[in-house]
Amino acid sequence: MPIPLFNSIASWLLKKRFHQIELFLKYPEEVQQEVLQRLLQMARNTELGKQYGFSEINSYAQFAERVPVSAYEDIEPMIERTRKGEQDLFWPTPIKWFAKSSGTTNAKSKFIPVSSEALEDCHYNAGKDLLSLYLNNNEESQLFKGKGLRLGGSKELYENNGTYFGDLSAILIDNMPLWAEFSSTPSNKVSLMGEWETKLGAIIAESIQENVTSMAGVPSWMLVLLNQVLEETGKDHLFQVWENLEVYFHGGVSFAPYREQYRKLLPRKSFKYYEIYNASEGFFAIQDRNNSHELLLMLDYGIFYEFIPMSTYGTPTEKVVPLWEVEMHTNYAVVITTNAGLWRYLIGDTVRFTSLSPYRVRVTGRTKHHINVFGEELIIENAEDALKNVCEKTQAEIADYSVAPIFMSGKEKGAHEWMIEFRKPPESMGYFTELLDNALKSLNSDYEAKRYNNITLTMPKIHCGRNHLFHDWLKEKGKLGGQHKVPRLSNSRDYIEELIQMNQ
Repeated sequence: MPIPLFNSIASWLLKKRFHQIELFLKYPEEVQQEVLQRLLQMARNTELGKQYGFSEINSYAQFAERVPVSAYEDIEPMIERTRKGEQDLFWPTPIKWFAKSSGTTNAKSKFIPVSSEALEDCHYNAGKDLLSLYLNNNEESQLFKGKGLRLGGSKELYENNGTYFGDLSAILIDNMPLWAEFSSTPSNKVSLMGEWETKLGAIIAESIQENVTSMAGVPSWMLVLLNQVLEETGKDHLFQVWENLEVYFHGGVSFAPYREQYRKLLPRKSFKYYEIYNASEGFFAIQDRNNSHELLLMLDYGIFYEFIPMSTYGTPTEKVVPLWEVEMHTNYAVVITTNAGLWRYLIGDTVRFTSLSPYRVRVTGRTKHHINVFGEELIIENAEDALKNVCEKTQAEIADYSVAPIFMSGKEKGAHEWMIEFRKPPESMGYFTELLDNALKSLNSDYEAKRYNNITLTMPKIHCGRNHLFHDWLKEKGKLGGQHKVPRLSNSRDYIEELIQMNQ
């Protein structure tokens, strides 16, 4: 198909979808209720459906009463049975794909079921919606006159007992429709390469020959790729490599610590950044406006949403609420029921609603990735915002970081210990530390209270990580590239001790 014809057809289809999006913007509760009933109806004859009597559930209240909230450990036995070939356990259509979760450096992997409905109705629809929303906001876009540079997972797909598992991005690439492959670079062969460092060179070799108009990938790993592109081409910025580059679609980790570094690589005010919120379990939200930090919750992908206020999370008074009962500016743990057979499943993410009409969110962190050893309730959003603030004031640039508590010992007070690998270190670490401490106080009243007169917490302790520290740490764990993420905050000292040891 000639490129101009392909572009015009794609643009027409994507803009047409925007009118369907308007339906759930106008009737969010009705759309979500319909999603829930459809999921219950589909799975009524599965083993889980019979166990909880899905066929008899006629309301959200009945659903919440009968079906318990679950974590991965609760459903792992049923997932393992499915991986060995059993079907109709929690979803009626065959489950043959499993996304190997790589959200942290934990040794134990999770295998998240991926159904054909999840692929088509959730992940692929989300990809089209992302483009639809972008085109709706940027009618002069020339996006389809070039290709999208994609940076996916570095693991190949492995067959096991008739089922397949790998990074979600590898599963998506392996199953993507022809139109998506036609408009992407690098090739599927290179995208699915297993060894990260070899793959990096292959991506650059293929992509610098193309007219790249968009990019998509995790900010930390994309930054590594783009810096290497400039190094190998000898160019000063990316527009000298790809003149028509107009947008970067990013997700997976917070963009805040990397924003200024990207602006230096892409020094054009008209360049756009669009954030997404997705995971192995599903695709949840998309930035729907230019120059916004809020993400529109997508309500018609076959995912039913519930939320637990973090103030009650894990307590005897834990409360779960549906979408239509959420409140603004409250930190919530996300619970999902999906068209891949996850029922009231805790995905481990936390969000805060910034708008209720329509429902827009900001991702604030992880339920397990926070520090609350001393009652300070430090979340990733606090750390990211504080670092962004301090880097602007000190002209520092951060490559990666991780934080852990220093536990009280005898008369010694507690503290937070940071390992920060700088791309450009500040002139004074003492001044940087003081600014970071003050920024955290201004963002988090609980942290401020514990720091008052050093009553519980003393000044943060910051280590300057050597060059490539986090790269080497991830490499040692076999976690380089793609979707792998550094755990930012932890209530234990396991990660920080390993990093300190490697930093010597």
